[in-house]
Amino acid sequence: MAPSSSSGAAAHAPDQNRSVLLVVDIQVDFLPGGALAVPGGDEIVGVANHVATRFNTVVLTQDWHPAGHVSFASSHPGKAPFETIALPYGEQVLWPDHCVQDSTGARLASRLEIPHAQLTLRKGFHRGIDSYSAFFEADRSTPTGLAGYLRERGISHVYLVGLATDFCILWSALDAVRHGFTTHVIEDGCRGLDIDGSLARAWDQMEKAGVHRMRAADILA
Repeated sequence: MAPSSSSGAAAHAPDQNRSVLLVVDIQVDFLPGGALAVPGGDEIVGVANHVATRFNTVVLTQDWHPAGHVSFASSHPGKAPFETIALPYGEQVLWPDHCVQDSTGARLASRLEIPHAQLTLRKGFHRGIDSYSAFFEADRSTPTGLAGYLRERGISHVYLVGLATDFCILWSALDAVRHGFTTHVIEDGCRGLDIDGSLARAWDQMEKAGVHRMRAADILA
């Protein structure tokens, strides 16, 4: 199933009783000046705030790594950020130290104003497993519990904004589809790292999985 194109607000107006906005990792370390800055990451904060006003159910996610996390290049002598290594669960990109628990960089962006969000889900706190998806750790088998939370609330449609398109948005969107949720990514509410073409590959993967690609105006109009 190919994603639908933007064709007017009516086609995408969220059903307030069955939809959730998932706001992914809009944190200090992923904004300009942060330890793992996503280009243009600050540009989506206002979009997320505005789009969130159209949802009764909003979930925030927060990267929350212990010091010495396995995904940090500093944890592997001789390795540099953005190199890859093999771990028991597969290939792992090595990152600069970021979003360390209780650090300034791990805080949600100061301009993020979504007071009616009901849940902040922290991920990546297992020292030996990275976490991109809001639904599973990177081993693809350790659940975060989000799917059950959404099902118990009667949610069937997941909408995503946040950082970064080609990692945490990608993995979260694919897992939302895997769990049977109708899934929409609001493209102007996301920004990507784009490492060696990863952004184009991410959109291709999402399209093939049946993720719907849309713009904030489709909801806000």
